[in-house]
Amino acid sequence: QVQRGATGGGLVQAGASLKLSCAVSGRTVSLYNLAWFRQAPGVEREFIAALRWSGEITYYADSVKGRFTISRDNAKNTVYLQMNSLKAEDTAVYYCAIGRYKSSGTYSYPDDYDSWGQGTQVTVSS
Repeated sequence: QVQRGATGGGLVQAGASLKLSCAVSGRTVSLYNLAWFRQAPGVEREFIAALRWSGEITYYADSVKGRFTISRDNAKNTVYLQMNSLKAEDTAVYYCAIGRYKSSGTYSYPDDYDSWGQGTQVTVSS
């Protein structure tokens, strides 16, 4: 088991904030691309944010840009997703994903990642 799955989800009102966490074991987060995806019922898994293994480059979906922030704590070997100004359309199950070793390839496709943990439900009421 490379990761224990995402935690920190919950039920919040629109405009609130949540911080999701994903503790990783078996891989050093500073050596792998990291990402968050989400999936709402009846919808394909959607890319949200990615952090290159170098730690210097981040990517965000247009739908969350300016509201969500992906980060990592190397000492805790944990990846985070800070979510601010949450909207009803952010309601979904959120997954963290770990990519390939020092990859410089694509980052927004599920196939770019080979380790997925259990998701955490985020529900935003309007």
